[in-house]
Amino acid sequence: MKNYILAHDLGTTGNKATLYDREGKLVGSAFYGYKTEFAHTGWAEQNPEDWWQAICQSTRKLVQEVAGLRPDEIACITFSGQMQGCVLLDANARPLRNAIIWADQRSVAQVNGLAERISPDRIYTITGHRLSVSYSLAKILWLRDNQPDIYHAAHKFVHAKDSMVARLTGNFVTDLSDGSGMNLLDLEAGTWSADILEAAQINPAKLPEVRRSIDVVGELLPDVAEEIGLAAGTPVVIGGGDGPCASVGAGVTQEGSAYNYIGSSSWIALATTRPIFDPAQRVVSFAHVVPGMFMPTGTMQAAGASYQWARDQLCLPEAEAAQSLNISPYDLMNLTAEQSPPGANGLIYLPYLMGERSPRWNPRARGAFIGLTIRHTRADIMRAVLEGCSLNLGLILNTFTEQGARVEAMRLIGGGARGRFWNRILADVYGIPVHRLAVLEEATSMGAALVGGIGVGLYPDFSMSEQMNPIVETIEPNPAVRPIYEALCRIFEASYTALEPVYDLIAEELR
Repeated sequence: MKNYILAHDLGTTGNKATLYDREGKLVGSAFYGYKTEFAHTGWAEQNPEDWWQAICQSTRKLVQEVAGLRPDEIACITFSGQMQGCVLLDANARPLRNAIIWADQRSVAQVNGLAERISPDRIYTITGHRLSVSYSLAKILWLRDNQPDIYHAAHKFVHAKDSMVARLTGNFVTDLSDGSGMNLLDLEAGTWSADILEAAQINPAKLPEVRRSIDVVGELLPDVAEEIGLAAGTPVVIGGGDGPCASVGAGVTQEGSAYNYIGSSSWIALATTRPIFDPAQRVVSFAHVVPGMFMPTGTMQAAGASYQWARDQLCLPEAEAAQSLNISPYDLMNLTAEQSPPGANGLIYLPYLMGERSPRWNPRARGAFIGLTIRHTRADIMRAVLEGCSLNLGLILNTFTEQGARVEAMRLIGGGARGRFWNRILADVYGIPVHRLAVLEEATSMGAALVGGIGVGLYPDFSMSEQMNPIVETIEPNPAVRPIYEALCRIFEASYTALEPVYDLIAEELR
């Protein structure tokens, strides 16, 4: 009997394979890491052969470790994957070079050149995304301009998970959620944009077929079944991009629901029946893995990364004590930060350690402490870091609500969601209840498993997410501190605006 869903979450640091049963219970997981190559400043590449080995090794480990599991009991293989990269495959689904991943920033000249042939505003209204080096389109154009032989030899341009699906099945497909991160998809039509393809002079035959995330797109080929350790003919469901799969894992599948992922970077995403096109282009919109739905999203660069920086640079006592107590240093940092009152005694932190995406879209932005005085303490500094990240996320949330989105509560996932102190700050800044979920760091692979299970009929529908990842705690906002954060937000905005010309000076004078 087909009892299990095998989900692969092909991330940036490695592949996490998870196995779920027909009740939606996690019964096993395995991780296999791989490296990123940074050959030059702004470059970021990975070897797709490393991804393949990660999938094979993690699958075999799972099958061996789950007692009594037979390969023929697996109902399907499905995927979530890192988005916005570029993998060039030949007709046999083998990579022609390293993959250029989402973090790569080399394609500035290509973006500037394309902007002369088609309006960036037009691209935003078609795709839901800014014209940017972050997306696959710019990376494809860089390859055409700089490695034309490989470019012309390519059979298809695909994303990470799609390259693995092609190797498993022989079929070159993507799904709407992942495809919507290419800067090439007509978001509302669900097809590749003829206008953008014409302006970019890209042959549409080199792009994969676009399918729904829940679609079975092929079966495991006999010649790779033995290598991966599964039964030939096992159905493969295409799955989705990692962000949209996380949305399902967080239970954000219907209008009015939203989630906040808190990791090194952080984002807020919604489920809506229509894309949100912000006139100022502060946020973007993906297709959801839920058919017919969309996922407006705003991502900031350095949320958890800001607190990690504070840990490494300012919190040596907490780090040393935590090591001796065998606990997380963040637990002790939170205890210290709690000694500071809401508003951190007037200290404001701008969390722009790595430039910023939403809502600034300014790669020159830099971090800063504003209002620092001799009376401020380490507790104030630590609280200010958490509040500054929360205020920036609050601006992203405001962008959605300004465009008419309805957000009743915020679900939290990601490693940073473990800190209840930060949860309380978020609730107070957002002014809405914050829901802490049972599963925080497995939500992406869980979402992929749910998509796969629906695709083969093992799970009834997306409401299954409530059973797989229930709410375990609700943090209500404190009305007494709301005015403090409203005032702080005004100063936060004024501080960034005042520093914009300074950021330009730093970039131009202190290269």
